[in-house]
Amino acid sequence: MSIQNHKVTWQKERQFLATSDSGHEVLLDGRGAADGPRQAASPMEVVALGLGGCSSVDVVSILEKKKLAVSGCEVLVKTVRAESVPAVFTHIHLHFVITGKDIPEKAVERAVSLSADKYCSVSKMLEAGKVEITHDFEIVEG
Repeated sequence: MSIQNHKVTWQKERQFLATSDSGHEVLLDGRGAADGPRQAASPMEVVALGLGGCSSVDVVSILEKKKLAVSGCEVLVKTVRAESVPAVFTHIHLHFVITGKDIPEKAVERAVSLSADKYCSVSKMLEAGKVEITHDFEIVEG
């Protein structure tokens, strides 16, 4: 078991400074649309970004272990939230765009599946909360 200590400190209005166990900081802004423009990502946006980041790390790592010439990985994260409070995610779709030379479709499909089904901790945690997560991908030669 790994225990980590993180901290979130109120700054002003609905802004909070989140400090990770490793000392990295992220500004969070919990203002709603009626409260004016946000100065930072909302906590729910950070969850979506965390899923995209976790999955991307897995996919790139798996493709690199196969000695493939990957030169880029981008994931577009589309979220759907419940209408009522708590406005949890009900569906998240990840669309991977993999760039590289001679990247086999089967290799990308396998990497995305392994991330979703086995390796991505954020994905597994969200699925346990009944969030439907889907994936697809495209390969760009370059």
